[in-house]
Amino acid sequence: MASPPSKLSFLFSVSFVFSLLFPFSLARSPPPTTATLDVSASLKQAQHILSFHPAQSSDPFSVSETPPVFFNSSSSSSSSSSSGSVFSVPLHSRGSLHKTHHTDYKSLVLSRLERDSSRVESLTSELELAVNGVHKSELNPLPTEIKPEALSTPVTSGTSLGSGEYFTRVGIGSPAKQFYMVLDTGSDINWIQCEPCSECYQQSDPIFNPSASSSYSPVSCDSRQCSSLEVSACRGGKCLYQVSYGDGSYTVGDFATETVSFGNSGNINGIALGCGHTNEGLFVAAAGLLGLGGGPLSLTSQIKATSFSYCLVDRDSAGSSTLDFNSGFPADSVIAPLTRSRKMNTFYFVGLTGFSVGGQQVQLPPGLFNMDQSGNGGVIVDCGTAITRLQTQAYNALRDAFVSLTRDLPKAGGVALFDTCYDLSSRTSVRVPTVAFDFGGGKSLDLPAKNYLIPVDSSGTFCFAFAPTSSSLSIIGNVQQQGTRVSYDLGSNRVGFSPHKC
Repeated sequence: MASPPSKLSFLFSVSFVFSLLFPFSLARSPPPTTATLDVSASLKQAQHILSFHPAQSSDPFSVSETPPVFFNSSSSSSSSSSSGSVFSVPLHSRGSLHKTHHTDYKSLVLSRLERDSSRVESLTSELELAVNGVHKSELNPLPTEIKPEALSTPVTSGTSLGSGEYFTRVGIGSPAKQFYMVLDTGSDINWIQCEPCSECYQQSDPIFNPSASSSYSPVSCDSRQCSSLEVSACRGGKCLYQVSYGDGSYTVGDFATETVSFGNSGNINGIALGCGHTNEGLFVAAAGLLGLGGGPLSLTSQIKATSFSYCLVDRDSAGSSTLDFNSGFPADSVIAPLTRSRKMNTFYFVGLTGFSVGGQQVQLPPGLFNMDQSGNGGVIVDCGTAITRLQTQAYNALRDAFVSLTRDLPKAGGVALFDTCYDLSSRTSVRVPTVAFDFGGGKSLDLPAKNYLIPVDSSGTFCFAFAPTSSSLSIIGNVQQQGTRVSYDLGSNRVGFSPHKC
């Protein structure tokens, strides 16, 4: 006679049958993934930038100080480093060159955010004009008073396509003279202040003298370069250019070709650039601007670069990294599709599909970030915009997901464009839910905690570093890009993100 089943066996049988009948009643959501925010280190760095004194030497960031970083991994396309010369130049944040006159960190942050908002407005206006078929030559810049105190800020944005967030060091002319130039992926025209200067702003280097360069050559009015300008004129058979920015900043002068040198990497002759004799605006310290957009007059197009990459150090850091041309992708890059607009070839649109917070995907309508047939919408990567702007619906969903997982953190009032802030003054570090960009196909980029919770004062107020926009255009800004090498494969239309490659 068989023995009766044990009590343990009976309970197991009941549990098994119950799990079959009610499979979801026993399921548990996985715990949210988290990242550590070093509150103390962030506040220490914020205090440091207020007292930091840039090097006093005539050339504090020589080209030999930052060694080139080349990537030739198996993930790079065949059109990358093998088809062109590899150039590398140092890349610095504005704060490492131009000392701030702000005495408290909050006022510095507020001035940055104000100019950042103006830049975003100008970027969206630029796209709207292109979509509606309005040519810039049909417009006149609005006169805007530029406040003197704004000239002393460490990150001085042209509040338009020409921002002053990051500088690179290149040589102009023959013999080459080294200049600090603003780096901008949101514009195309390269230009530099030139003698004789009828009106020039203050820059850290001597003003470029074209008469001292044997390779300087004016561009003729009937040239391809002149006809590619959005706003041009002709005087004595020579081409004149004008670039105006959203805050009233502008540069006007002769359009010419010159030799551009990339440190010890080499040089390229015949680069078209503006030689500005009348320049005004918030470009203090930089000698001019390098446009890295996708248009025909950008530096990347003129040197026929198959790829370029940069890694942005923290804006409050005195460190530096590199800007590289024709180098391959790092092997660990998160790859996303890179698309271009038929209406606006300057901007780099990336195939963002959504976000994850704490390891869980944020629910968004399918195709929310797609560009429509008219050219509206989409997401661009921009090194000059600081704070990532998202369509309001996407921002609200991302913010709400983050807030739902940070109920244990003490709240603080909103600051400027930030509506989600925390009082971390009593903490040295905190665990916060991870935030990731999703690019479809299971590809995602986890952001470091300091790239989405940033200090807005020196007393411990941190804010969620995203903002909504009423525009259909979304922008991935440089706060989210910091510490990540962003690689643009122009031949294969891909963009790669690789953390910790500065």
